[in-house]
Amino acid sequence: EVPLVESGGGLVQAGGSLRLSCAAYGFTFEDYAIGWFRQAPGKEREGVSCISVNDGSTYYASSVKGRFTISSDNAKNTVYLQMNSLKPEDTAVYYCAAIRFFYGLDLLKGDYYDFWGQGTQVTVSS
Repeated sequence: EVPLVESGGGLVQAGGSLRLSCAAYGFTFEDYAIGWFRQAPGKEREGVSCISVNDGSTYYASSVKGRFTISSDNAKNTVYLQMNSLKPEDTAVYYCAAIRFFYGLDLLKGDYYDFWGQGTQVTVSS
């Protein structure tokens, strides 16, 4: 069973919105922080946002702050990334990832995460 499954990607015009979902399976969801990362062709992976599922603390990259909102539905073991005012530079494969022991860490750095989803493509046309 794949522990993390992303969905919700697609093609949208600049200024539009998408909502990504990250469904978690087979682990105690509330014990983890879930992060969203993205990687565009030829670019390094970038941390986008993260949420501590237990207490709801959220973190955002400066490039998306005010446009993206992360949330969790603990009853559904799912984390969402609502993306508004999308720009062409938001085009990338978006991945969610989970980390168990995360206090004191920079949660927008992917190096610390325990496991990853397979990714979903987001394409923003100009």
